[in-house]
Formats: sequence, C-alpha cells, structure tokens
Amino acid sequence: MAEVVWLDDGQQRTWRTFLAAVHLLDASLDRQLRRDSGLPHTYYQALAMLSEAPERSLTMTELARLLRSSPSRLSHAAAKLEDDGLIRRFRRPGDRRTTFVELTEKGERVLEAAAPGHVAEVRRVLFDVLEPEQVGQLRAIAEAMLGVLDPEGAEPRYTDPGGTRARN
Repeated sequence: MAEVVWLDDGQQRTWRTFLAAVHLLDASLDRQLRRDSGLPHTYYQALAMLSEAPERSLTMTELARLLRSSPSRLSHAAAKLEDDGLIRRFRRPGDRRTTFVELTEKGERVLEAAAPGHVAEVRRVLFDVLEPEQVGQLRAIAEAMLGVLDPEGAEPRYTDPGGTRARN
C-alpha cells in the first residue's frame, strides 16, 4: 500500500473552502428559485435542459444523463412536473420501450418567468464577485477537474453550438 500524502494546511483550507462554496452555491440557487418561482433547482434544470433540446424533447435517459440524475430520481421529478403541466411524457409509435419527455407551453412560460431571477442570483453569488481573469481561471479549473473525473468525456459538457443563451 502506498504511503498517504496528506494535504498540507493550505490545501486542506482550499479543499474545505471549495466544498463549502459548492454546497452554499447550490443551496442559494435552490432557495432563490423556490422563493421566486416555486421550483426546486433540480426541476428548473430539467426545464432548462428541455428548452435547449431540439423540439423541446428528450428521452428520459438523455435527460437523466444531462442532469446527472438517477432514472428513479428523475421519474419522481418528472411525475411532479407532469402533474403541474410543465412537461409531458409520452412514447412514440413503434418505440414502446423509450419514454420521451417534452416541455409544454406552460413549462416554457414558467421557465421564462423563473430565468431572470435565477440568472441574477448566479451573477450575484459567482460572477459579480470574480474578476474576468478569475472567471477564466475557474473555467480552466473546472475543465481540468472534469478531465480527471471524466477522462472519456462520458458526462455531458456545455456546448453552445448556435450561440443561444443557456438558462442554467
């Protein structure tokens, strides 16, 4: 067994600060969305992914992958979103095994109403406190981490092929 190389004091402080920031960031975004639109952050993300998909539709498997969610967790969220009329689940003729999920017009309206507050919160807690150089550094750090955590690129990466604005 290899000898453990413990974190030094600076690394330990950085690691714990990073974990606290990630935790508090997610909690802040969730609080803001629930307060302003009644949506949990995870539901907002599902609606945003669907709004950016061709024909506002994805398979449940594709959506789960984009959200980094388990199929069972997504099924629970989809049931609630469908009950609220924000999405519609269906199967296509000839493909009875695959469930598709589609953003409804009501879902699009709810997302459009929630997006400005969400973007303002993302700006407030992240971009407004960083210098432009730090934003580039943060992106480089995240990309380096993804390279180690997902070396084959199996997890979805952000792309903006059409110059559209992402809502998340």
